[in-house]
Amino acid sequence: MLVNSFGRIFRITTCGESYGIGKGSGLAVIVDGVPPGLKLTREIIQEELDKRRPGKGELNSPRKETDRCEIFAGIGQDGVTTGAPVGIIIYNVDTQKIHIDQYREYRDIFRPGHATYPFFLKYGEAQDWCGAGRASGRETVARVAGGAVAKFILKREKIEILAYTKECMGIKARDMKWEEIKRNYRKNEINCPDLEAAKKMEKRVLEIKEEGDTAGGIIELIVHNVPAGLGEPVFDKMGALLAHAICSIGAVKGIEFGAGFRVGNMKGSENNDQPYITKDGKIRFRTNNAGGLLGGITNGEDIVARVAVKPTPTISIEQTSINMKTMKEVKLKPITRRDPTLLGRIYAVIEAMAAIAVLDALYLARAYDSLAKLDEKWMRLKENY
Repeated sequence: MLVNSFGRIFRITTCGESYGIGKGSGLAVIVDGVPPGLKLTREIIQEELDKRRPGKGELNSPRKETDRCEIFAGIGQDGVTTGAPVGIIIYNVDTQKIHIDQYREYRDIFRPGHATYPFFLKYGEAQDWCGAGRASGRETVARVAGGAVAKFILKREKIEILAYTKECMGIKARDMKWEEIKRNYRKNEINCPDLEAAKKMEKRVLEIKEEGDTAGGIIELIVHNVPAGLGEPVFDKMGALLAHAICSIGAVKGIEFGAGFRVGNMKGSENNDQPYITKDGKIRFRTNNAGGLLGGITNGEDIVARVAVKPTPTISIEQTSINMKTMKEVKLKPITRRDPTLLGRIYAVIEAMAAIAVLDALYLARAYDSLAKLDEKWMRLKENY
């Protein structure tokens, strides 16, 4: 299996499966590019992992994973980062035989909506049939651990990242300002800051759950207080880096920035964000249709993106599939643990991947600035604080 790393200067490399073998199975991440002298603790990483931990409510998978992390490398005897790679491991604790046997019953049958078929094409019969292996949503726990380190470093730079449920099954949260979104962040199971819309969303998801089905939705991502000047204007546009990071998450099927697909029905005069000068001499924009990105480079406004999340593919409704060993069509109605919607947990993964992409771009921008030695007036314009 190739390419299990993401990032260039700040870089994560992950390994591990949904089930693995034996009591010591788990998932791990190696984080390169961590500065020395940081008071990085297990509790800081655990706070992020708890956001995506299963088994907490009616909208989550009943799988009882504690997702307790341990830092096994990169912290010195004085309790601070040494500049060496940081290693984090999260052990699987709920891989019971009954669940493994359930997967074994249809190991040769690919579940509609899952990666089983292309995994057969790529890895043959040796592909990991138990819990989908690296294609499982559980793979993302290592990403969140790595993203927690990135968020910790970004916090020093006063950059904040939040993602929340914007829409679920046609129920939309109203447009809200950053302050209200932050105030109502994680106040309900579906993580929608519009508290009235959240009630309707949760009710609808539970109705769909009773049908044996699952629900999709839209997550909105905001990168707040991001400095101008991040991203490269050709192949490594900031939007392209974020799209790569976020679209690498298995359940993500689409992404748009700012006004997104609405620009297809706009006039230029409607789409263009007009600039103005603030009292303290900063350049800002009256609207943010660009989603904080111009020419592939951040312009100092919040980066705003919306992410389409598919419904959990495992459902309790009978579907047609194919037995890859006999090459015959069969009926499949899998009995496995699943989330009735991914919205209540996937936002943490989106935040993590966004943090990794933004921090990596910040490293490159700071390195370039130190050598470019631009006039101080341009450097002052890049800072948002």
